[in-house]
Amino acid sequence: MPEPGAEVTDIGRQQRRASRLVWGLLAFGLVLLLLGASVGSTGVESVLNVLHDPLALQNEWDIRLPRTLGAWAAGAVLGLAGAVAQGLFRNPLADPFLLGSASGASLGVVLALVLAGVSPFAADWLVRLGLTGAAFVGAVFAVLLTLVLARGVQHTLRLLLAGVIVGVVLGALTSLLMLMAPEVMQSMQAFMLGSTGSVGWTSWVMMVLIWLLCSGVGWVLSPVLDGLSLGEATAARLGLPRARMRVALVVVLALATGTAVAQTGLIAFVGLAAPHLVRSVCKTTHQRLIILSSLMGGVLLMGADVLARGLMAPQELPVGVLTAVLGGGYLLWLMHRSTRSTAGTGL
Repeated sequence: MPEPGAEVTDIGRQQRRASRLVWGLLAFGLVLLLLGASVGSTGVESVLNVLHDPLALQNEWDIRLPRTLGAWAAGAVLGLAGAVAQGLFRNPLADPFLLGSASGASLGVVLALVLAGVSPFAADWLVRLGLTGAAFVGAVFAVLLTLVLARGVQHTLRLLLAGVIVGVVLGALTSLLMLMAPEVMQSMQAFMLGSTGSVGWTSWVMMVLIWLLCSGVGWVLSPVLDGLSLGEATAARLGLPRARMRVALVVVLALATGTAVAQTGLIAFVGLAAPHLVRSVCKTTHQRLIILSSLMGGVLLMGADVLARGLMAPQELPVGVLTAVLGGGYLLWLMHRSTRSTAGTGL
């Protein structure tokens, strides 16, 4: 039996850990921002040299800074979506793409490519806006289709299964369209592997605004996620309006995921790994978890973007491939450690 006051002491310890994690992530993010501003096609450059070269300074402002900050914003949105998805589905392995948004965004982009015959990362802002809109509309369509098949959000398991089915079907349609129009395969490859190379100031502002909006809504609805984590029966006894708040949480999940996918393509494991990394440091409520997962996701994707540019410069790795390798390796290690712990207890 725990000693009196032990629970209060543990809560205080976890709060201190959460505060230290916030400051640590902000400091690490600042370091990565400086690194991202220094890494170009020729490798790492001195910031002082950039300041004395007008052309390099222009490249810094137009390309590197918005790209690095955009990587943070996309990671923050995905981290937030991952925390919401795992709380909503009561599953620590839930991914932001579970409602079929990734497959819907891919279908929207390939349809735009087939109809317009353009590259998903072309320089022309009008073309980019059209493809971004197509990806976002496709993601929203997939989520709405999932909700129709699941007959609402009342049953979490049905919602989860409907999302998996929609993802498989829309993914198959995307593959079929690419087979019928093979000229778009190379263009689609950039989108499906994920890239922050086309993120500019407009995309960064859009993702930051969506992150602020979704963070605010998630903060307000975090007691629902806390209640759901205790089980449906407990949430019902607490008197939480689960149906309406679940709808709002699904909207947050769809909006955050659709925005990130529309701007950067399919980047895997950031939304899945960010909440795990936060929980490995401190145990906290969803109110703090949403913010911490956002900061962790931003740092993860910013770090992956810097590595993608610098590891094989002047050649650039797809950032989505790098996050999949690193995130998948981390989750395999986590599962291995969990299995060993379970085996050690004899369970």
